[in-house]
Amino acid sequence: MLVLFPMQEQSDDSSEDEAAGDTDMDFLRNLFSSALGLGSAEKVLDELTLDGVARYINSGKCKNIICMVGAGISTSAGIPDFRSPGTGLYANLQKYNLPYPEAIFQIDYFKKHPEPFFALARELYPGQFKPTICHYFMKMLKDKGILRRCYTQNIDTLERVAGLEGDDLIEAHGTFYTSHCVSFCCRKEYSLEWMKEKIFSDDIPKCDKCSSLVKPDIVFFGENLPARFFTSMKMDFPRCDLLIVMGTSLQVQPFASLVSRVSKSCPRLLINMEKAGQVNPMMGLFGFGEGMDFDSDKAYRDVAHISTCDDGCLALADLLGWKEELEELVKKEHTKIDSQDAKEKASENKGATAKASSASAPPEPKAEE
Repeated sequence: MLVLFPMQEQSDDSSEDEAAGDTDMDFLRNLFSSALGLGSAEKVLDELTLDGVARYINSGKCKNIICMVGAGISTSAGIPDFRSPGTGLYANLQKYNLPYPEAIFQIDYFKKHPEPFFALARELYPGQFKPTICHYFMKMLKDKGILRRCYTQNIDTLERVAGLEGDDLIEAHGTFYTSHCVSFCCRKEYSLEWMKEKIFSDDIPKCDKCSSLVKPDIVFFGENLPARFFTSMKMDFPRCDLLIVMGTSLQVQPFASLVSRVSKSCPRLLINMEKAGQVNPMMGLFGFGEGMDFDSDKAYRDVAHISTCDDGCLALADLLGWKEELEELVKKEHTKIDSQDAKEKASENKGATAKASSASAPPEPKAEE
């Protein structure tokens, strides 16, 4: 489903203190690095092109790939991104009479006016879309034993549908996979199927224990990112030997700053419709990293492949010798999804017919005493 939410950090006090300490250290590290010209690193890629990245992967030296993905990897599945002029989600919310587009994902607005969010959720609910070539490319990285983790801004659950499991994923902005009561005194958990039934019956989901609103576990404006996002990034990014960034504008913090958490020698590949996450000296000084450098004379590790995410993944798969395998995987998995959908619709239709027949049948006559 949907995708980008600029949020705040952490849920428990100790984690927040730790994250604040990390930010202070990042600030000092970047300040001294920039001022003293420290931190130069070896050039790992023999060429700053997609071919160079493919040769590096095929060399066998690349064993801990991290993928960072955003809304752009799901647009070919029919799910709109947020910010594209004319077609983006924020450009098409007039019918909900919002005070401003982002209000539909503001937690305070949601608690007072939940109807617009659940109406939108009905249109874009997970289960109505199939994973893209890009999703299955990441599944191939997993199957080949070289995917360390996928960090996603998306809440459409398509990474899970494609075969990435809980340990493979950091859903930075939450997920529709589970839901919880919004009351701090309750917090009862609900399943994806429970929420789906409520949304498609036009009911505003209410907790059956305390009658408060129930919200999918996606992160709204004004809410904290999952604690697992912060704990995992500290372990994953120092070990990363190739960072692949796809379908994101890299405008939302703290997600965007992850590109600067890999080592100085780690190659970074961007597959996107436009360049993103480029060097911003002021952001570097304030602890958010120095960004990506595709074009300067000092560029030594960053590669930008300007295309759709699906086309970029197909091009990389072709260079790796995986294209036929990838296309076969997509075809097989889409056929499986279509078959499952057909069975579910047939079952629903059968149930609806039986219910209608039961309702229209004349009552049985009472037996005479």
